[in-house]
Amino acid sequence: MDLSYILNELGEEREHYFNAVAPPILQTSNFSADTVADFRRKLFNESEAHLYTRGNNPTVTILEKKIAALEGAEHAIAFGSGIAAVAAAVLSQVSAGDHIVSVKKPYFWTDTLMNKFLPRFGVEVSMVDGTDPENYRKAIKPNTKLLYLESPNSYTFELQDIAAVVAIAREHNCTTIIDNSFASPINQNPIAFGVDFVVHSCTKYIGGHSDVMGGVICGARQSINKIFEREYMTLGAVLSPHDAWLLIRGLRTLPLRMERVAATTRKVVSFLEQHPKVKHVNFPFLPSHPQQGLAHKQLRNNTGQFSILLNTEDIARVETFCDKLQHFLMAASWGGHESLIYPMAATYTDSNLKPALPFTLVRFYIGLEDADYLIKDLEQALEEV
Repeated sequence: MDLSYILNELGEEREHYFNAVAPPILQTSNFSADTVADFRRKLFNESEAHLYTRGNNPTVTILEKKIAALEGAEHAIAFGSGIAAVAAAVLSQVSAGDHIVSVKKPYFWTDTLMNKFLPRFGVEVSMVDGTDPENYRKAIKPNTKLLYLESPNSYTFELQDIAAVVAIAREHNCTTIIDNSFASPINQNPIAFGVDFVVHSCTKYIGGHSDVMGGVICGARQSINKIFEREYMTLGAVLSPHDAWLLIRGLRTLPLRMERVAATTRKVVSFLEQHPKVKHVNFPFLPSHPQQGLAHKQLRNNTGQFSILLNTEDIARVETFCDKLQHFLMAASWGGHESLIYPMAATYTDSNLKPALPFTLVRFYIGLEDADYLIKDLEQALEEV
């Protein structure tokens, strides 16, 4: 299906709403029925009919159709946040007594779901180094139901060999779920490698303007409908029509934004890799990266996330570097027009709890600014290290 058709036409039945170029925001909680028979039809076919916006809303449906098509999936279901989509996808595949094998160092709230929430309900989780797919195989038990991937994963951006992990999952009759937020559907389509469910935090690249939150699960129609009937309808983490409209707006410019972000990021990374105050750059597309070949195999292009280790052992110098940056906002998310940093030093306190990553690590997201503008800012801040 042509990318331009998906972004500009798919799901948009303009003749039904006065030929408006932008789709309407159907900001309603209820949809009425004309007869008892019509009401009965809606009640027993809520995944397709319009009865109650907590279940199905036309504006949200447009978004779901577009993202499903971008991922090469049969169907998709949208949620109010990325972690809501992750949680619903995972919960849909396990019960008490089951076992999950997950990649280490995923998104923080995914890690919390795996290691603090699920064990309360009798679900066991093993976290593995995903750079070697055999680690998934070694961790599988007779009760393993799910293999969870996030490629590249958060903060240090190691990749998993998606096709290899899928092959292992099929050998053991396990489901696969991958968080594809890092790449966006423009740069990676895990369903093409055989993954069962693809999840996104739409808050990131899909929204693209730092003004909306959302999540989505993509997969086979029958599987998505099962999630709709159980986890989605029961837990109620739905996406509002207005937020769906904002995400549709974000999709219009997604290819252009990803292209701009990728080009600027390569220039910024090249500068940082050569700087003596930078000890290491975590970026899968560097020639020196041990997984560069896999990155080119699975990803069409680089994106805007990478991290660095500053060349110092003094946390005060790390904090000074971050504080001196004038054109990078300090924030938790990414994917919008603005460049950001997330300093691991902020997670270090006086408590005895030692974070898993060093305080010298700073995660970057590159937005839509000019590369030289950002590099000049980095230059002056690095003088403080």
